[in-house]
Amino acid sequence: MYNQHEYFMRRCLDLAALGIGSVSPNPMVGCVIVNGDKIIGEGYHSVNGGDHAEVVAINSIGINKINKDTTLYVSLEPCAHFGKTPPCSEKIIASGIKNVIIGCKDINPVVSGKGIEALKKKNINVTCGVLEKESIDLNKRFFTYYKKRRPYVVLKWAQTKDGFLDRTRSSKKDIGINWISAPETKSLVHKWRSEEQAILVGRNTVLYDNPSLTVREWEGDNPIRIIIDSQLQTNIKGNTFSDGSKTFILNRIKSEVVKNIEYIKIPETSTKYILEELHKRGIQSVLIEGGSRTLQYFIIDRAWDEARVIVGNQYFDDGVKAPVISKIPNDSIDFGEDKIYFYYRK
Repeated sequence: MYNQHEYFMRRCLDLAALGIGSVSPNPMVGCVIVNGDKIIGEGYHSVNGGDHAEVVAINSIGINKINKDTTLYVSLEPCAHFGKTPPCSEKIIASGIKNVIIGCKDINPVVSGKGIEALKKKNINVTCGVLEKESIDLNKRFFTYYKKRRPYVVLKWAQTKDGFLDRTRSSKKDIGINWISAPETKSLVHKWRSEEQAILVGRNTVLYDNPSLTVREWEGDNPIRIIIDSQLQTNIKGNTFSDGSKTFILNRIKSEVVKNIEYIKIPETSTKYILEELHKRGIQSVLIEGGSRTLQYFIIDRAWDEARVIVGNQYFDDGVKAPVISKIPNDSIDFGEDKIYFYYRK
């Protein structure tokens, strides 16, 4: 059965999703303005520091198109404070719109409930909770950051059909990536990287794979690079440090900033202290790419939210065993020659 509120809220969510990877640490938000059963304006938050979805949508129409029956739909509660932009609630009030439908309440204490209260004080009809679950899930990184006080954690690795993550390395001659997945899957992985604020690997991954950890095969911003190196044994002259991108090295020796590299001393290189440090620095999501031991630590500590496991079309017969998640995958897809399995911890 047709539900008008849900129909227009789904459009808000589709618009909001266009901002993934570009609006962090702000949430993704979409907005549509409706007269009767027709959309007359729409917008989404497209870049951090730019106009919010409600402002874009209102600016896309003329004030003379707004009447007593005009309804604004927005996937997240409008803000009521001055940040990089003025409050969206004030823009809505000034527009003359008298009906507002909201997907979910904002969890950020600076906003939470205040935007709804500001609208109601001006006698605007407010309905909150339309497609609430979907609205929260869209911004799972944002909600996890504020609710659990840690980043949203995505595990990712590629393994062979016989369950190996890598070949056995015995010397510096073995440096370089032993590719498991098909070339086209690399572009997908770079897309995944563009959607997260940070990417994390252990020291051995830097030593043996010499990875760039960039989004070079996808359009978007490179994530902040995070290296776990307890005793500072990493050579900082490889690909991982080559382009001047912001890089954190979490260690137990020192805190120091050298150009684009920040050494961050933590009591121990455990998942608890790693995630606490990232939270302090406003990082809402992190992609954990390896190696096997680093990934397994996050699995054992239940310090993850989702995992993406790429199974390539080849065998190693021997080598470094891939991590193990003791649950059935929630979903899977065929991607070229590869198979990708998706796990969600809850």
